[in-house]
Amino acid sequence: MRSALFSAENLEKESQQPGMRLQNSKMLKIELNGEAMARVGSMVAYQGQVQFQALGSGGIGKFIKQRLTGEGVPLMKLSGRGDVFLAELAKDVHIIDLEPGDALSINGSSVLAFDSTLQYDIKMVGGAGMASSSGLFNCVFTGHGRIAVTTKGTPVVLNVDQPTYVDPQAAVCWSANLQTGYHRAEQLGLGALLGRSTGEAFTMSFAGQGFVVVQPSEEPPVPGSGAQQQQGGLLGGLLQ
Repeated sequence: MRSALFSAENLEKESQQPGMRLQNSKMLKIELNGEAMARVGSMVAYQGQVQFQALGSGGIGKFIKQRLTGEGVPLMKLSGRGDVFLAELAKDVHIIDLEPGDALSINGSSVLAFDSTLQYDIKMVGGAGMASSSGLFNCVFTGHGRIAVTTKGTPVVLNVDQPTYVDPQAAVCWSANLQTGYHRAEQLGLGALLGRSTGEAFTMSFAGQGFVVVQPSEEPPVPGSGAQQQQGGLLGGLLQ
């Protein structure tokens, strides 16, 4: 049988080392020998002896936060030995290595998978209050290990060395040490020009030293998130 479909670039990539690596630009392969965490519903294929366990948002504390904020990551635990292939709506996949002392804040919608050695929590974006129906709460990852994130299209990594402003739905992840805030579009002279596809009336600001990853597309707002995040704004102090 002959076809360009069977070219080397489409064949499964083999490795002698366990862990996650890119199968191609839109698919992640985890050579599992133990445990890993992944977004629910992201498995497209697997080989070997692998068990899948739904975890909600990663524990009862995070589940309560997710119910209040509309954010978080619906997770499943992968355990066993084998190869697991993950993807999310043909989005581009990127792997980030976290070292001890690193902290990465990321929109939950962009999390595909991460090593079980990493820890994460749901935090309120500074200065958000009850200003917007976009992502006021985000996931902060710490520890030592790998995390795979997705973007709609090829992203740009902005070096934050001056005040930086990003549409909340286009912000993928950023240095957790950055100072963040929300501003009304009118305050920046943008008015109705901002967020034409999402209807957002706010922009997210970043200050300090670090980076922010921006995708060339906007995630749609979570249905009903406005009311949930108003609750989150009132109870944010208790949750943290």
